[in-house]
Amino acid sequence: MQIGNTKLLSLIFCLVYSFCIYGDGGNNLPTIALITTGGTIAGSADPDGGGVVPVLTGEDLIRVIPSLGELAKIEVFEFCNVDSSKMLPETRRQMSVFVDNILKNPGIKGAVITHGTDTIAESAYFLDVTLQSKKPVVLVGAMRDASAISPDGPENIYNAVLQILSEGSEKFGVTVTLNQYIHAAKDVNKASTTNVQAFCSGKKGCLGYIAVGTVYKFRDVPRGKKIPLPKMLQEAVLLKTFSGDDGRFIRYAVDMGVKGIVVESLGSGNVNETVYEAIKYALNHDVIVMISTSISDEGVYPVYGGPGGGVELEKLGVIFTGKLSAVKARILLMLAVSQNLSREEIVQHLAC
Repeated sequence: MQIGNTKLLSLIFCLVYSFCIYGDGGNNLPTIALITTGGTIAGSADPDGGGVVPVLTGEDLIRVIPSLGELAKIEVFEFCNVDSSKMLPETRRQMSVFVDNILKNPGIKGAVITHGTDTIAESAYFLDVTLQSKKPVVLVGAMRDASAISPDGPENIYNAVLQILSEGSEKFGVTVTLNQYIHAAKDVNKASTTNVQAFCSGKKGCLGYIAVGTVYKFRDVPRGKKIPLPKMLQEAVLLKTFSGDDGRFIRYAVDMGVKGIVVESLGSGNVNETVYEAIKYALNHDVIVMISTSISDEGVYPVYGGPGGGVELEKLGVIFTGKLSAVKARILLMLAVSQNLSREEIVQHLAC
């Protein structure tokens, strides 16, 4: 009898534990895709002092968050496992196809994508512009790796799942969600290299906040027109101007056959006279030129006159990026020249 009771107690314990983790076997729970790409969230410190490298799988990431099983069934998809500084434009193009194919499954409610924080904002914007699915997509990362004293990755994944399950989550578009804040892909930028509160959305502010299991929505984000994903991406470059810049790098890019150039300008959208002449050279060779600014959390406006002033640049046909950051403007321009979009079509996308 003692042996039988022990087996019975063990069985009851297993059933109770499974119910706590997976609810009623997960039969009535929604399914969410977890797509992994690497980054610090999947990183661990090299015991030999070689630094943090992405080594964890998707299964490793969710294993330390057993309470996820109370929210949803998690289906893991391994896309890649790289530091986000190594993320290439073609990798993002393939990621967009990969995510869209997964979200075509009617049984999948949305996707959480784990990603390194260095370029997570760029990948989020690329996906926001190109994904055809209207299902919620949340990019998450971590500022502390899995071997740190208090890693932030597990809570970020948990909150992303909460976000997807919240009412109206598809109206957020693609987001970057870290440290409880929900950021729009178009607005978010990394503002710290080490602090867990590393991301901000500037003057527009974040879309929402997640606290104690609840998603608090602050605002919607306008859903812009999508750009069809090209089979091959044409090159566009980002060049930063500076005091004493002679424009040689703009001319070199043109001579190398680049079809689009984003110039990170000074102030509200100004360059010196020599750079102004180099921009004219680019435009005369049918290269699309966009003007951004080196000032964080600000936009560009055609205000100043004279050669190199914003007013004259706009008259030339240079496209002002508004408040879109230089790195995201390059992504938009890359997609635009790959699809032969006109200047007017690019301006329409910026206005969204």
